[in-house]
Amino acid sequence: MTSVTDRQKLQYIAAQAADARVNVELETEGMTLNLGPQHPATHGTLRIIAQLDGEQVVHAEPVAGYMHRGYEKLTEVRTYPQITTLVNRIDWLGSFANEVPFILAAEQLMEVEAPERAMWIRTILFELSRISNLILFLGDMGVQLGAVTPVFFAFRDREFVLDQIEAATGGRFHPNFDRIGGLKDDLPKGWLESTKGSMDKVREFCDQIEDLLLGSEIFQARTRGIGIVPADVAMQYGLSGANARASGIDWDIRRDNCIGLAYPELDWKVWKHTDGDSFARFWVRIQEVREAAKMVDQLCDGLPAGPVMAKVPRIIKVPAGEAYVATENPLGEMGYYIVSEGELTPFRVKIRSASFSNMSITPWLLRGVYVPDIITILGSLYFILGDIDR
Repeated sequence: MTSVTDRQKLQYIAAQAADARVNVELETEGMTLNLGPQHPATHGTLRIIAQLDGEQVVHAEPVAGYMHRGYEKLTEVRTYPQITTLVNRIDWLGSFANEVPFILAAEQLMEVEAPERAMWIRTILFELSRISNLILFLGDMGVQLGAVTPVFFAFRDREFVLDQIEAATGGRFHPNFDRIGGLKDDLPKGWLESTKGSMDKVREFCDQIEDLLLGSEIFQARTRGIGIVPADVAMQYGLSGANARASGIDWDIRRDNCIGLAYPELDWKVWKHTDGDSFARFWVRIQEVREAAKMVDQLCDGLPAGPVMAKVPRIIKVPAGEAYVATENPLGEMGYYIVSEGELTPFRVKIRSASFSNMSITPWLLRGVYVPDIITILGSLYFILGDIDR
């Protein structure tokens, strides 16, 4: 029996072949279309050079590097405590989540473990960063397809989450709150109750987005069967996070390789989809926002007492050695490989960012699609240019 996904693929291929025949009959000439580097649909200063035959893409090449900031080299002239200021700006929508894998790698080299309360608060802030990041994706995906209302809802309800991040860390976008051995401060009074209240707002937002977009025939037509990524291809290109799970890959670092965070103590689910198309990528992310809100509630209810900072030297020198730690960031796997020679600064830092791998599949994925589908596919892959041009 042919699956829905297989039927969609066959229908899509047949439609492409029919249009190709028409193009041959009309003797259309090829042309080059530049999307970006200043274009709202490229999510930053990314350029896509698309070779077209009629309205169909023959070849597409992503051109990154327009905003390269050299973070990997900058870390070599910063002390370890100073580096969190840099790295939480890589994925500028991920905020606190960007700091965590770097701090965990440094703690691993120093053989330091943060107190249990600090681990739980880290996890709360990590998931709040995920929610604030993905809320913007869910609203912005509507804009990519011509629906303006969802993004207004996204900016409205994202504020509730950013309020909580700011109340705890003092920073709305770039907290710089994580420390080797724990956290800068404990949570303020009343923060847990107000955070749980903001999770109710998040769940209401998810319900509204489902009504506005998932129930829309136009949204379904523009996303189902568009940009299909089979599981084996996703693995070859190193896709991670929701992009991989939307292709049926059952992998989540929070569940399968958790280090230094409280996920094993929680009751939650890893969502995946088998279609691998733009709709599946959107659907997986909306489920992940719901799961993140569920986890934040559990963490607030079960937060242990105790200190939020372990005993570490006032001037930090990380012992010589190497360490790699990756976490399940909002955009996918983010990892830091640190090489230390026992000095105040790292000898080398290599950053494995999710967006770079997620973008690498675009030449394969955009081949044969129509021009309007380029915007849909780029939006569904969801990458941040700071995460690429790091």
